[in-house]
Amino acid sequence: MNDQTHLIVGPGALGRLLAMYLADVVPVMLAGRRTLPAEQTLTTAEGTCRSRQLAALEVDRLPPETPAFLHLTTKAYAAEAAYEAAMARLSGTPTLVLWQNGYQVQPGLDRRHPGPVLCASTTEGAWVKGDKGVTHAGRGLTYIGDLAHRHAPLCHELAALFGQAGLAAKAVDDIETRLWHKLAVNAAINPLVARFRIRNGQLRDRPFRPMVERIIEEVATIMTAEDIVPPALGWHALVWQVVAATANNRASMLQDVIAGRPTEREAILGPLLSTAHRHGIATPNLSELDRFLAGDVHPQR
Repeated sequence: MNDQTHLIVGPGALGRLLAMYLADVVPVMLAGRRTLPAEQTLTTAEGTCRSRQLAALEVDRLPPETPAFLHLTTKAYAAEAAYEAAMARLSGTPTLVLWQNGYQVQPGLDRRHPGPVLCASTTEGAWVKGDKGVTHAGRGLTYIGDLAHRHAPLCHELAALFGQAGLAAKAVDDIETRLWHKLAVNAAINPLVARFRIRNGQLRDRPFRPMVERIIEEVATIMTAEDIVPPALGWHALVWQVVAATANNRASMLQDVIAGRPTEREAILGPLLSTAHRHGIATPNLSELDRFLAGDVHPQR
């Protein structure tokens, strides 16, 4: 690794999407629990295909040289273990970039990591195509910031790099609010598409649209109680804007359900439900979805 290397730990859809774009502008390493084929194919949001040779290896076999950035793109429930595995191999301290959904692992790793910690909140949509490819299902926007408000230059540097690579990004000084906004969007979209096994765009149709609206109302009530500043256009507009932008996307939670993997139920719904409980807010729709994803309710046919 050289001092410009970006190490991406978590070679799922998001990790591979980042690797394929960043590989055009900086050295990239992609690491996971197992080794993927070095040649990976990206199907762009516009439908074109391009292949790249990536340095792909297992986390336990990382060289000790310290990368400039360590991007943690695992699911939230796997983030702590992935961080420990990667840092155990590195001789120095990179800038850590957290890409997890929800708002559970970020504060803890921000306190724990000895170097700069940035958080990314993205609406980019992607899914994997076996071991050899990733599809960029819908273009979005990535916000980058840090919870401690100490690393604005790094945030701007990384946002500019993403822009150079072809991914829209913006450095912000309110990333905590952005993470809550992303949490709201995920809660309104992911559990429903996972439950009914549909693409994001199908939420605009009946019978799903009224379900989304009810979820948004519950989420908005929780956010108001927690004094989270709403998006400029309002919660409903934000959710439907993301649905439209990722209409062809299979949400990560749906991909997990289909593959029989654990979902990010606790990271996405957990903070909302615990906050609602603390404020005495009834959440029948969020709670029912949480029970379903926990395996207590069978899907409707």
